Amino acid sequence: MMNSSLSRLFVGLLAPAAFALSAQASELRFHNPLPETRPETKELIKFADDVKRISNGAVSVRLHNGGSLGIKDADVLRVLPSGAVDMALIWANYVSRDAPVLSTLLVQGVIGSVDELKRALPVVRQIQDTELKQRGITPVGYLAIPMLEASIFCRDAAVKTVADLKSRKLRVWAREQVAAFKRLGVSAQIVGQADMYVAMKTGVVDCAVYPALYAHTVNMHEVAKYGAFLYPMPSAPYALGISTAKWTALPEAQRKALTQAADETWTRTNEYGSDHQRELAAREELKKKGVNWLGDFPDADRKQFLDAMSQTWAELAQEAGGRAPANREAVLKAIGR
Repeated sequence: MMNSSLSRLFVGLLAPAAFALSAQASELRFHNPLPETRPETKELIKFADDVKRISNGAVSVRLHNGGSLGIKDADVLRVLPSGAVDMALIWANYVSRDAPVLSTLLVQGVIGSVDELKRALPVVRQIQDTELKQRGITPVGYLAIPMLEASIFCRDAAVKTVADLKSRKLRVWAREQVAAFKRLGVSAQIVGQADMYVAMKTGVVDCAVYPALYAHTVNMHEVAKYGAFLYPMPSAPYALGISTAKWTALPEAQRKALTQAADETWTRTNEYGSDHQRELAAREELKKKGVNWLGDFPDADRKQFLDAMSQTWAELAQEAGGRAPANREAVLKAIGR
Protein backbone atom coordinates (compact mmCIF):
# COMPACT_ATOMS: atom_id res chain seq x y z
CA MET A 1 0.00 0.00 0.00
CA MET A 2 2.78 2.39 0.96
CA ASN A 3 4.76 1.73 -2.23
CA SER A 4 1.60 2.18 -4.33
CA SER A 5 0.82 5.46 -2.63
CA LEU A 6 4.36 6.72 -3.08
CA SER A 7 4.28 5.78 -6.77
CA ARG A 8 1.07 7.70 -7.33
CA LEU A 9 2.52 10.68 -5.48
CA PHE A 10 5.72 10.54 -7.58
CA VAL A 11 3.77 10.39 -10.86
CA GLY A 12 1.55 13.20 -9.66
CA LEU A 13 4.59 15.36 -8.99
CA LEU A 14 6.19 14.56 -12.36
CA ALA A 15 3.11 15.31 -14.45
CA PRO A 16 3.02 19.09 -13.85
CA ALA A 17 6.76 19.30 -14.48
CA ALA A 18 6.46 17.40 -17.75
CA PHE A 19 3.57 19.64 -18.79
CA ALA A 20 5.59 22.74 -17.98
CA LEU A 21 8.50 21.51 -20.11
CA SER A 22 6.25 20.70 -23.07
CA ALA A 23 4.50 24.05 -22.75
CA GLN A 24 7.86 25.78 -23.11
CA ALA A 25 8.84 23.83 -26.22
CA SER A 26 8.97 26.02 -29.33
CA GLU A 27 8.41 25.24 -32.99
CA LEU A 28 9.78 27.81 -35.38
CA ARG A 29 8.38 28.04 -38.91
CA PHE A 30 11.27 28.65 -41.31
CA HIS A 31 10.69 30.15 -44.76
CA ASN A 32 13.21 28.78 -47.26
CA PRO A 33 12.83 30.18 -50.80
CA LEU A 34 15.12 27.49 -52.24
CA PRO A 35 13.92 24.09 -53.49
CA GLU A 36 14.62 20.87 -51.61
CA THR A 37 17.23 19.88 -54.17
CA ARG A 38 19.53 22.80 -53.42
CA PRO A 39 22.64 22.13 -51.28
CA GLU A 40 21.65 25.02 -49.01
CA THR A 41 18.38 23.25 -48.18
CA LYS A 42 20.30 20.16 -47.16
CA GLU A 43 22.36 22.38 -44.85
CA LEU A 44 19.17 23.84 -43.41
CA ILE A 45 17.86 20.33 -42.73
CA LYS A 46 21.10 19.63 -40.85
CA PHE A 47 20.71 22.93 -39.00
CA ALA A 48 17.18 21.94 -37.92
CA ASP A 49 18.41 18.54 -36.76
CA ASP A 50 21.22 20.17 -34.79
CA VAL A 51 18.85 22.60 -33.10
CA LYS A 52 16.65 19.74 -31.95
CA ARG A 53 19.66 17.71 -30.76
CA ILE A 54 21.36 20.55 -28.90
CA SER A 55 18.13 21.69 -27.22
CA ASN A 56 17.02 18.13 -26.38
CA GLY A 57 13.84 18.80 -28.31
CA ALA A 58 12.98 22.02 -26.50
CA VAL A 59 13.02 23.94 -29.76
CA SER A 60 12.44 22.67 -33.29
CA VAL A 61 12.75 24.28 -36.72
CA ARG A 62 10.09 23.36 -39.27
CA LEU A 63 11.31 24.07 -42.78
CA HIS A 64 8.97 25.26 -45.54
CA ASN A 65 11.04 24.84 -48.69
CA GLY A 66 10.69 26.21 -52.20
CA GLY A 67 8.69 29.25 -51.11
CA SER A 68 5.77 26.98 -50.16
CA LEU A 69 4.42 29.59 -47.73
CA GLY A 70 3.80 31.96 -50.63
CA ILE A 71 6.30 34.55 -49.42
CA LYS A 72 7.98 36.45 -52.24
CA ASP A 73 11.76 36.87 -52.12
CA ALA A 74 11.48 40.66 -52.14
CA ASP A 75 9.01 40.72 -49.23
CA VAL A 76 10.94 38.80 -46.60
CA LEU A 77 12.16 41.89 -44.70
CA ARG A 78 8.53 42.97 -44.27
CA VAL A 79 7.02 39.57 -43.55
CA LEU A 80 9.52 38.33 -40.98
CA PRO A 81 9.20 41.14 -38.39
CA SER A 82 5.40 40.96 -38.68
CA GLY A 83 5.37 37.47 -37.17
CA ALA A 84 3.73 35.84 -40.21
CA VAL A 85 6.70 33.45 -40.14
CA ASP A 86 9.32 32.95 -37.40
CA MET A 87 12.54 32.48 -39.37
CA ALA A 88 13.75 32.89 -42.94
CA LEU A 89 16.76 32.44 -45.16
CA ILE A 90 17.73 35.95 -46.23
CA TRP A 91 19.97 36.74 -49.17
CA ALA A 92 21.02 40.36 -49.63
CA ASN A 93 20.51 40.22 -53.40
CA TYR A 94 16.81 39.43 -53.01
CA VAL A 95 15.95 42.43 -50.82
CA SER A 96 17.16 45.36 -52.90
CA ARG A 97 13.73 47.04 -52.90
CA ASP A 98 13.53 47.40 -49.12
CA ALA A 99 17.23 47.36 -48.21
CA PRO A 100 19.46 48.79 -50.95
CA VAL A 101 22.14 49.16 -48.27
CA LEU A 102 22.26 45.36 -48.06
CA SER A 103 21.97 44.67 -51.76
CA THR A 104 24.93 46.96 -52.51
CA LEU A 105 27.08 45.43 -49.78
CA LEU A 106 28.94 42.89 -51.92
CA VAL A 107 27.87 42.87 -55.54
CA GLN A 108 28.71 40.12 -57.98
CA GLY A 109 31.88 40.24 -60.01
CA VAL A 110 33.85 42.59 -57.78
CA ILE A 111 35.84 39.95 -55.88
CA GLY A 112 38.13 37.77 -57.91
CA SER A 113 39.52 35.16 -55.52
CA VAL A 114 38.69 33.03 -52.50
CA ASP A 115 41.36 34.85 -50.47
CA GLU A 116 39.66 38.18 -51.13
CA LEU A 117 36.30 36.70 -50.22
CA LYS A 118 37.57 35.34 -46.91
CA ARG A 119 39.00 38.75 -46.01
CA ALA A 120 35.72 40.43 -46.84
CA LEU A 121 33.31 38.09 -45.05
CA PRO A 122 33.89 39.19 -41.40
CA VAL A 123 33.16 42.80 -42.38
CA VAL A 124 30.18 41.77 -44.51
CA ARG A 125 28.66 39.72 -41.67
CA GLN A 126 29.09 42.56 -39.18
CA ILE A 127 27.31 44.99 -41.51
CA GLN A 128 24.50 42.51 -42.16
CA ASP A 129 24.04 42.06 -38.41
CA THR A 130 23.63 45.79 -37.93
CA GLU A 131 21.29 46.35 -40.86
CA LEU A 132 18.98 43.40 -40.12
CA LYS A 133 18.68 44.21 -36.41
CA GLN A 134 17.56 47.72 -37.31
CA ARG A 135 14.72 46.10 -39.26
CA GLY A 136 13.46 43.95 -36.41
CA ILE A 137 15.36 40.83 -37.50
CA THR A 138 18.05 39.04 -35.51
CA PRO A 139 20.58 36.98 -37.47
CA VAL A 140 21.01 33.74 -35.52
CA GLY A 141 23.96 32.98 -37.79
CA TYR A 142 24.96 32.58 -41.43
CA LEU A 143 25.22 29.99 -44.18
CA ALA A 144 28.15 30.53 -46.53
CA ILE A 145 27.68 30.41 -50.29
CA PRO A 146 30.27 28.65 -52.50
CA MET A 147 32.50 30.65 -54.82
CA LEU A 148 30.08 30.24 -57.69
CA GLU A 149 30.61 30.75 -61.41
CA ALA A 150 27.73 32.46 -63.18
CA SER A 151 26.85 31.32 -66.68
CA ILE A 152 24.40 32.38 -69.36
CA PHE A 153 21.85 29.68 -70.22
CA CYS A 154 19.71 30.20 -73.34
CA ARG A 155 16.64 28.41 -74.69
CA ASP A 156 17.39 28.11 -78.36
CA ALA A 157 20.34 30.33 -79.32
CA ALA A 158 24.07 29.66 -78.99
CA VAL A 159 24.90 32.86 -77.08
CA LYS A 160 28.58 33.23 -76.23
CA THR A 161 29.26 36.95 -76.66
CA VAL A 162 27.84 40.16 -75.26
CA ALA A 163 26.91 41.13 -78.83
CA ASP A 164 24.78 37.98 -79.14
CA LEU A 165 23.16 38.69 -75.78
CA LYS A 166 21.98 42.15 -76.83
CA SER A 167 19.19 40.65 -78.94
CA ARG A 168 17.92 38.43 -76.07
CA LYS A 169 15.74 38.98 -73.01
CA LEU A 170 17.79 38.00 -69.98
CA ARG A 171 16.67 36.76 -66.57
CA VAL A 172 18.66 38.00 -63.56
CA TRP A 173 17.90 38.12 -59.84
CA ALA A 174 19.51 41.32 -58.56
CA ARG A 175 19.33 45.02 -59.23
CA GLU A 176 23.05 45.42 -59.86
CA GLN A 177 22.83 42.80 -62.61
CA VAL A 178 20.09 44.77 -64.34
CA ALA A 179 22.19 47.94 -64.18
CA ALA A 180 25.46 46.33 -65.28
CA PHE A 181 23.89 44.55 -68.25
CA LYS A 182 22.10 47.76 -69.22
CA ARG A 183 25.53 49.42 -69.48
CA LEU A 184 26.37 46.76 -72.05
CA GLY A 185 23.15 47.24 -73.99
CA VAL A 186 21.54 44.05 -72.72
CA SER A 187 17.90 43.97 -71.58
CA ALA A 188 17.68 42.21 -68.21
CA GLN A 189 14.77 41.73 -65.83
CA ILE A 190 14.50 40.28 -62.34
CA VAL A 191 12.68 36.96 -62.21
CA GLY A 192 12.50 35.10 -58.90
CA GLN A 193 13.94 31.65 -58.33
CA ALA A 194 10.51 30.01 -58.18
CA ASP A 195 9.34 31.63 -61.44
CA MET A 196 12.46 31.19 -63.55
CA TYR A 197 11.66 27.76 -65.03
CA VAL A 198 8.27 28.84 -66.36
CA ALA A 199 9.67 32.15 -67.61
CA MET A 200 12.29 30.28 -69.62
CA LYS A 201 9.91 27.62 -70.89
CA THR A 202 7.25 30.08 -72.06
CA GLY A 203 9.67 32.59 -73.59
CA VAL A 204 9.09 35.42 -71.13
CA VAL A 205 12.90 35.45 -71.14
CA ASP A 206 15.26 33.89 -73.67
CA CYS A 207 18.24 33.42 -71.39
CA ALA A 208 19.03 33.29 -67.69
CA VAL A 209 22.04 33.95 -65.52
CA TYR A 210 22.56 30.93 -63.27
CA PRO A 211 25.45 28.93 -61.79
CA ALA A 212 26.03 25.62 -63.53
CA LEU A 213 26.73 24.09 -60.13
CA TYR A 214 23.07 24.46 -59.17
CA ALA A 215 21.48 24.15 -62.61
CA HIS A 216 20.32 20.59 -61.96
CA THR A 217 18.26 21.75 -58.98
CA VAL A 218 15.97 23.78 -61.25
CA ASN A 219 16.02 21.39 -64.23
CA MET A 220 17.76 23.98 -66.35
CA HIS A 221 18.58 21.31 -68.96
CA GLU A 222 14.85 21.05 -69.73
CA VAL A 223 14.50 24.69 -70.77
CA ALA A 224 17.98 25.65 -72.03
CA LYS A 225 19.91 24.15 -74.94
CA TYR A 226 23.06 26.24 -74.49
CA GLY A 227 25.31 27.42 -71.69
CA ALA A 228 28.48 29.53 -71.41
CA PHE A 229 30.48 30.87 -68.45
CA LEU A 230 30.58 34.65 -67.95
CA TYR A 231 31.85 35.69 -64.49
CA PRO A 232 32.90 34.54 -60.98
CA MET A 233 30.22 35.09 -58.39
CA PRO A 234 31.29 35.38 -54.75
CA SER A 235 28.34 36.40 -52.62
CA ALA A 236 27.44 37.71 -49.22
CA PRO A 237 26.31 34.76 -47.07
CA TYR A 238 22.71 33.86 -46.37
CA ALA A 239 21.49 35.11 -42.99
CA LEU A 240 19.49 32.74 -40.80
CA GLY A 241 17.11 35.43 -39.63
CA ILE A 242 14.52 35.33 -36.89
CA SER A 243 11.97 37.92 -35.88
CA THR A 244 13.57 39.88 -33.05
CA ALA A 245 10.28 39.80 -31.12
CA LYS A 246 10.27 36.01 -31.39
CA TRP A 247 13.96 35.82 -30.49
CA THR A 248 13.61 37.81 -27.28
CA ALA A 249 10.58 35.72 -26.27
CA LEU A 250 12.51 32.45 -26.45
CA PRO A 251 14.12 31.05 -23.29
CA GLU A 252 17.86 31.62 -23.12
CA ALA A 253 18.66 27.91 -23.47
CA GLN A 254 16.71 27.77 -26.74
CA ARG A 255 18.49 30.84 -28.06
CA LYS A 256 21.82 29.21 -27.26
CA ALA A 257 20.80 26.05 -29.10
CA LEU A 258 19.92 28.05 -32.22
CA THR A 259 23.17 30.01 -32.08
CA GLN A 260 25.30 26.91 -31.58
CA ALA A 261 23.60 25.09 -34.46
CA ALA A 262 24.09 28.16 -36.67
CA ASP A 263 27.79 28.34 -35.73
CA GLU A 264 28.18 24.71 -36.77
CA THR A 265 26.43 25.50 -40.07
CA TRP A 266 28.87 28.33 -40.75
CA THR A 267 31.88 26.13 -39.97
CA ARG A 268 30.66 23.45 -42.39
CA THR A 269 29.84 25.80 -45.26
CA ASN A 270 32.64 28.38 -45.02
CA GLU A 271 34.96 26.21 -47.13
CA TYR A 272 35.78 26.80 -50.79
CA GLY A 273 38.62 24.45 -51.79
CA SER A 274 36.61 22.16 -54.04
CA ASP A 275 34.23 24.71 -55.59
CA HIS A 276 35.85 24.91 -59.04
CA GLN A 277 36.15 21.16 -59.44
CA ARG A 278 32.50 20.74 -58.51
CA GLU A 279 31.63 23.43 -61.06
CA LEU A 280 33.48 21.55 -63.81
CA ALA A 281 31.77 18.30 -62.85
CA ALA A 282 28.38 20.06 -62.97
CA ARG A 283 29.06 21.28 -66.50
CA GLU A 284 29.88 17.74 -67.58
CA GLU A 285 26.58 16.52 -66.13
CA LEU A 286 24.71 19.24 -68.01
CA LYS A 287 26.33 18.13 -71.26
CA LYS A 288 25.19 14.58 -70.59
CA LYS A 289 21.65 15.91 -70.17
CA GLY A 290 21.70 17.64 -73.54
CA VAL A 291 23.02 21.14 -72.83
CA ASN A 292 25.53 22.34 -75.42
CA TRP A 293 28.35 23.81 -73.35
CA LEU A 294 29.97 26.61 -75.35
CA GLY A 295 32.89 27.29 -73.02
CA ASP A 296 33.68 30.80 -71.77
CA PHE A 297 32.65 34.20 -73.04
CA PRO A 298 35.67 35.93 -74.66
CA ASP A 299 38.11 37.49 -72.19
CA ALA A 300 37.35 40.97 -73.54
CA ASP A 301 33.62 40.48 -72.97
CA ARG A 302 34.16 39.13 -69.47
CA LYS A 303 36.36 42.11 -68.57
CA GLN A 304 33.77 44.45 -70.06
CA PHE A 305 31.08 42.97 -67.83
CA LEU A 306 33.25 43.09 -64.68
CA ASP A 307 34.18 46.72 -65.37
CA ALA A 308 30.48 47.53 -65.81
CA MET A 309 29.69 45.80 -62.52
CA SER A 310 32.43 47.71 -60.68
CA GLN A 311 31.06 51.04 -61.94
CA THR A 312 27.54 49.94 -61.07
CA TRP A 313 28.58 49.06 -57.50
CA ALA A 314 29.93 52.55 -56.89
CA GLU A 315 26.86 54.22 -58.37
CA LEU A 316 24.33 52.05 -56.53
CA ALA A 317 26.11 52.60 -53.21
CA GLN A 318 25.92 56.36 -53.73
CA GLU A 319 22.28 56.11 -54.77
CA ALA A 320 21.38 53.98 -51.75
CA GLY A 321 22.92 56.63 -49.50
CA GLY A 322 23.08 56.30 -45.75
CA ARG A 323 25.76 53.83 -44.74
CA ALA A 324 26.05 52.20 -48.18
CA PRO A 325 29.09 54.17 -49.48
CA ALA A 326 30.94 53.68 -46.19
CA ASN A 327 30.07 49.97 -46.21
CA ARG A 328 31.49 49.64 -49.71
CA GLU A 329 34.70 51.35 -48.63
CA ALA A 330 34.94 49.03 -45.60
CA VAL A 331 34.67 45.97 -47.85
CA LEU A 332 37.24 47.33 -50.31
CA LYS A 333 39.62 48.06 -47.44
CA ALA A 334 39.17 44.54 -46.06
CA ILE A 335 40.14 42.96 -49.38
CA GLY A 336 43.11 45.31 -49.78
CA ARG A 337 41.99 47.66 -52.53
